[in-house]
Amino acid sequence: MKPDNNFNIKSTNENEENTKVVRVVFVSLLLDLLAFTMILPLLPALLDHYEQNDNNQGLYSNILSYVQRVQVYLKVPARFNSVLFGGFLGSMYSFLQFLSSPIVGALSDVYGRRPLMLLCLMGIAVSYLLWALSHNFAIFVFARFIGGLSKGNVSLSMAIISDVTSPKSRGKAMALVGIAFSVGFVIGPMIGATFARLSTGHREGQWYAIPALFALFLALIDLLYVVCNLKESLPAKYRGKTLAMGISEALAYINPVDLFQFNGISGLSPQELQSLRRLGRSYFLYLFVYSGLEFTLTFLTHHLLGFTSMQQGWMFLGIGLTMAIIQGGWVRRIPAHKTKSIAELGLWLVIPSFVCIGIARGTAMLYFGVFLFAVSTAMVVTCMMTLVTRLGPDSQKGSITGIFRSLGALARACGPIVTSIAFWSIGSTTTYLTGALALVVPPLILRYTETS
Repeated sequence: MKPDNNFNIKSTNENEENTKVVRVVFVSLLLDLLAFTMILPLLPALLDHYEQNDNNQGLYSNILSYVQRVQVYLKVPARFNSVLFGGFLGSMYSFLQFLSSPIVGALSDVYGRRPLMLLCLMGIAVSYLLWALSHNFAIFVFARFIGGLSKGNVSLSMAIISDVTSPKSRGKAMALVGIAFSVGFVIGPMIGATFARLSTGHREGQWYAIPALFALFLALIDLLYVVCNLKESLPAKYRGKTLAMGISEALAYINPVDLFQFNGISGLSPQELQSLRRLGRSYFLYLFVYSGLEFTLTFLTHHLLGFTSMQQGWMFLGIGLTMAIIQGGWVRRIPAHKTKSIAELGLWLVIPSFVCIGIARGTAMLYFGVFLFAVSTAMVVTCMMTLVTRLGPDSQKGSITGIFRSLGALARACGPIVTSIAFWSIGSTTTYLTGALALVVPPLILRYTETS
């Protein structure tokens, strides 16, 4: 039978278009993450700046007055106050992302991916503009509020990739998302640290405006790039008919009871449902403790070891490079039958990493703990998500992974504030050792979970 050349040409053109869409999503995510991670090494110095320049009449001073009432009884050093404020900001940002991402996804199911992506990127750009103009703490909090609400672009990127790829090619395309995160977390903090180093010695006035404006520049380039290159990936005939139905489904990703019970997932055997619930509990507890201790790492090195922003930037560079090497050279080649054992090993490794960091009084012990931290991180999340994709029917894979992402977002929303309160009230060593003890539970849950 003579081949249909027109069909072949059409198929080739569609594949090229889909490849271009994936490439656009990758570049957009990379630009976004470079801007997003710039603030990591700057945050402790930023909070110190707002405390020193609040003049006892702004939001920082008003909150601090309530904090100090408790501080007197607990005998907490005043220098740890920024840890508490940082934890509040970190949890607020993640919680807003947890709330907004499913709703943005539901809106995109009805109105298309492209308009919602543009809306998110505009919101992110506005948040950086507000940061550049934040001469007081209230404006900075508002900037982070807008940024958190606008962070649905990450989940939208995954939805777009799902729209334009087949199940067979989706894994490779999704791997680009992980690469964007790795590169962003390697280079972004170093950019922020470089700006911090340039401003050392003359941090007067709005010294943070330069890195904020650079973040705004990256966000505007990202927005312009998407406007010019991203085509709609969800045809009108495949969109949801009613917004009410989409919002109703989105609420299942926000309600914690529905998340932990995996309500709304159909076609599962009792054994699969039990396994998913156990994996969900293990994943949530791990990320809850992990994200909190991870968030306070910059404050620990800032207050207890006297790290400059540049030293913190180098620390993040080391973490990112270690993760990228392990993920790219080993984790992605792990045989299917070893995925669970590697995930469990990673969960065990994170325990001594936080013990070492918690008891560190010098850089040697700290760096050893940070190295173990990077190794375990490279192993756990990737392997846990791989285990999840093995459960349930193909028609439910998207919903199952979506629930896992929401569980992770909820954990990251709760972890920083809880850990920061502990760091502030009982000190870093006790906090890290207690967290390490709690992290014994996730690998034990995983060990007795059937995943195949």
